[in-house]
Amino acid sequence: MGRTGKRTLALAALVGAGAIALQGCGASEAVYPESVPGDERAGPRKSNEPERETVFGPGGFDLFGLGGNRASRDSGGPGLGINSFLWRASLDTISFMPLSSADPFGGVIITDWYAPPETPDERFKMNIYILGRELRADGLRVAVFRQNRIADGRWSDVPVAAETGTNLENQILTRARQLRVASASR
Repeated sequence: MGRTGKRTLALAALVGAGAIALQGCGASEAVYPESVPGDERAGPRKSNEPERETVFGPGGFDLFGLGGNRASRDSGGPGLGINSFLWRASLDTISFMPLSSADPFGGVIITDWYAPPETPDERFKMNIYILGRELRADGLRVAVFRQNRIADGRWSDVPVAAETGTNLENQILTRARQLRVASASR
């Protein structure tokens, strides 16, 4: 092995050792209040485990998902910045619609226009936003758009009932809970 190969190998080993060393930084037995005014996560904690405060923020840096922290368990696994149960449930719920874009790291699903076969002069489009790693009702937003074909063949925007988005959110949340229960029983 030449000098460049040895340097590259030494640098890779140094970076790996540094990442492993940072894994344990900041672990402490901190006591957290039940809720903090102004905190969106306010409310009783779901676990007795305190969140770890590190240079990487609350919960720390979980190298390869081996830390087994509560966030990883609640989200269905490491790797995504969003809740994987909500992600899979969203895709299951809208599986009949064509996808325009799906970003699992940002938690955004955008469908293309879909016209139901029974009403070809009406079409729908959805944007689904998964807002966090926890399986919570406020971690999901669905925006629904509707258009009708007018006489000259163009599409015209039509308002959508407010409960339509809420009903879709409820369907996705129900499916996400089913997926979570199924994964816990394995």
